[in-house]
Amino acid sequence: MIKKGFIGIYILITLLGCKQTIPDQVDLLFQAYQNDSPGAAVMVIHKGEIMLERHYGLANIEQKTEVSSTTNFRLASVTKQFTAMAILQLMDSNRLTFSTGLKDVFPEFPDYANSINYGQLLHHTSGLINYEDLIPDSATIPVRDADILTILIAQDSTYFPPGSAYHYSNGGYVLLALTVERLSGLSFPDYLEQYIFAPTGMTGSVAYVNGTNNISNRALGYNIVNNGTEFSDQSMTSSVLGDGGIYSSVSDLYKWDQALYKFELLSEAWLDSAYTPWLKNYGCGWRIEDYKGLKRISHTGGTCGFRTDYMRFPESEFSVIVLTNRREPGVQYLAEALTDIYLLSEND
Repeated sequence: MIKKGFIGIYILITLLGCKQTIPDQVDLLFQAYQNDSPGAAVMVIHKGEIMLERHYGLANIEQKTEVSSTTNFRLASVTKQFTAMAILQLMDSNRLTFSTGLKDVFPEFPDYANSINYGQLLHHTSGLINYEDLIPDSATIPVRDADILTILIAQDSTYFPPGSAYHYSNGGYVLLALTVERLSGLSFPDYLEQYIFAPTGMTGSVAYVNGTNNISNRALGYNIVNNGTEFSDQSMTSSVLGDGGIYSSVSDLYKWDQALYKFELLSEAWLDSAYTPWLKNYGCGWRIEDYKGLKRISHTGGTCGFRTDYMRFPESEFSVIVLTNRREPGVQYLAEALTDIYLLSEND
């Protein structure tokens, strides 16, 4: 229902065309995120220049805290590109390879993991059983990465022979984060801080562990319901890090975006491997697709109280970031609308 309303606004913008300035078109597009609603932070980047930055609504409804450039949203699955970056850095330092077996790092896995390797974990072709389906209905304490390891070790099979098909796997990225810990000797949050966040100046970003570290300028998650807004910040899987536990802001993601274009964290050759799909349209933490004739490298994120999208068009050095603190709707179509307004209209 909500998304249909947003699409109606997008159609209205298209019909209005040049009768409105571009910033006004964007404000109309994000109308539902404004005022006292759960909000959004939006950024459009072209060749290193911030073409547009907008902040809408509230990061914390109870305290009336407005969204800003440094508001940290839970990235959900946009986290996966950071987890993949950490693994590729370890590969670059010869700690493992795409063909390294899962049991070479986790010998405690049973025989079903004999054929699983790190290339398959990165590209979602391992066939691992979805851990979300294995959490008992009676569970009351949120699970963490180590719990997922225990759950997966207890299995005796995969959905299909590893490497033979594509199946999106949050559990695979949990194992990748735990691999970072085993091979580096650092906790996953500490590795990210030392080798990714600090070098790029992402001073507000964090892989959040309750009781261990803090999130500055934190957005809380909400859900829009018929009678208003309900608090919806954490779920049983919100404490899992490797597949979705990073919080970041548009300000910090701008730094990440530019570090990727400048190969500050990894060489061009290694990044090219991250942007190369295997069986389907998935590289290493990125979806690789065509969008209206342009190569798009992107990822969406969705969890109980957040929806995010980060897409890049490397041939045009163009990027769009949309972060929101509400469960629904997904925001890929909003990022695509911004691409249409700022990039494709420019190329017409």
